[in-house]
Amino acid sequence: MIDININTPALLFPAITLLMLAYTNRFLSLATLVRKLHEEYIRGEKEKNILSQIKNIRSRINLIRYMQGLGVVSFLCCVLCMYAIYRGWIIVANGIFAASLVFLLLSIILSLLEINKSTKAIELVLSDIEELDKENIFTDIFKKSDD
Repeated sequence: MIDININTPALLFPAITLLMLAYTNRFLSLATLVRKLHEEYIRGEKEKNILSQIKNIRSRINLIRYMQGLGVVSFLCCVLCMYAIYRGWIIVANGIFAASLVFLLLSIILSLLEINKSTKAIELVLSDIEELDKENIFTDIFKKSDD
């Protein structure tokens, strides 16, 4: 088993902090979108696909909640790991550090899922524009010029 020192879990602090900042920014942008949709609904302006948008937003908010929770648990595990190292409980510290990495990994996986849902939400909004309906990265790259 590899021995870790107090600097090992401390290395994750900036990474986890930056991830939490990114997650918070995602949440804030969703909150702004929810408020905008709510105002449109109150004014009686109803988009064609507003229910699909709301369903997608609810799902994304839940994912962000779990992403943030797993990030916080990972951060707490890093602190506990540092305490265990301070006390000389190296075997416990190794286990806690491994748990911290697992929680961080799960948080990042959920982030990928949320990014996927985010792109689907954008596609949903753009679905009204017919010429953008079937485009993807390959059609964008290999598109013939109309010149």
